[in-house]
Amino acid sequence: MTTPLTIIADSNIWGVNDAFQTLEGLNISLRTLPLQQIDASQLNTADVLLTRSGIQIDEALLHNSPVRFVGTATIGDDHVDKLYLQSQAITFTSAAGSSTQSVVEYMLTVFFTLENMGKLSFSKDKLGIIGVGRIGSLLNQACGKLGLETLLNDPPRGLNTSLDDALETADILTLHTPLTHDGEHATHHLLDADKLSQFKGKGIINAGRGACIDNQALLDWLNQDVERFAVLDCWENEPNIYLDLLNHAQVLIATPHIAGHSLDGKAANTYFIYKDLCDFLQISPTWSMQAALPDIAVGALSANMSKSELALAMYPIDADTQAMKQAGKSDNFKAWFSSYRKNYPVRRAWDKVLAIHNLDKELFF
Repeated sequence: MTTPLTIIADSNIWGVNDAFQTLEGLNISLRTLPLQQIDASQLNTADVLLTRSGIQIDEALLHNSPVRFVGTATIGDDHVDKLYLQSQAITFTSAAGSSTQSVVEYMLTVFFTLENMGKLSFSKDKLGIIGVGRIGSLLNQACGKLGLETLLNDPPRGLNTSLDDALETADILTLHTPLTHDGEHATHHLLDADKLSQFKGKGIINAGRGACIDNQALLDWLNQDVERFAVLDCWENEPNIYLDLLNHAQVLIATPHIAGHSLDGKAANTYFIYKDLCDFLQISPTWSMQAALPDIAVGALSANMSKSELALAMYPIDADTQAMKQAGKSDNFKAWFSSYRKNYPVRRAWDKVLAIHNLDKELFF
């Protein structure tokens, strides 16, 4: 007789039905629900909860539930009360590390776009990387291949460039930190009005967490100098973001928190929590992420193209910016934000696309 297991999952997790409907030796009851329908009443018979970042996972949600395993198919976990889960002996896992390559591909596309705009010089400008974990480290490696000098700021990792030094000497800052509210190295409003007033550079990029920058202070900073610019993938209070900031002419690239949303990245999000659930249940994983992914459409790439041309062909980021800027002038932005993320156009991992074209898959990293 097989053991019953009830799983409640966010229906927006990529491949959730394919991955979780069958687990070795278990009688699975899988219920996928829109995020808005996942509440305490849905969890009174659940053993496993699988979500993304749009729901608070805390005592209010899980009190008196039989849930013993929680997985979030996201690299961030600031929506999770991990101390509460620990106090209840609930195992928790995230997909940290799964979207690293996707985010760095996003960043490289940003760099090439800024270079084409005349806003970034690989040979002259200094990039201050704030947060040098998986993403920041790979980004730093990629910058080395571009000849872009970097300053690395990450106090918990003992990296030497202080935030004050980065504010003084970097031309552009990019944030890749988690969002934390407490402790010596809290990152909530890490760049506030005071820090922004000290920044001597010209550009700020945020593909980390929206609230690491005080968005009102950022708007004020942009308004003080027409030469300043911002690139934002993450925003405070998503999807109820500050539309005055989105619609500002000096926000040159604006995207709806999709830096890690390549199809391969989303599949990896799912696989990471799938593998950890299998480990928790002490069963062998049988779902193949690669088998679940569709074939890559072959486009017009060639060895004669520059790195910039290749990057922008593989990810035409302007389409995301144009769609978001247009939505920012409408009355239904909140619904658009969620819908665009849910139905995000297919974007594939660069190494796989390059390999299909017989190009060097390590061209960028």
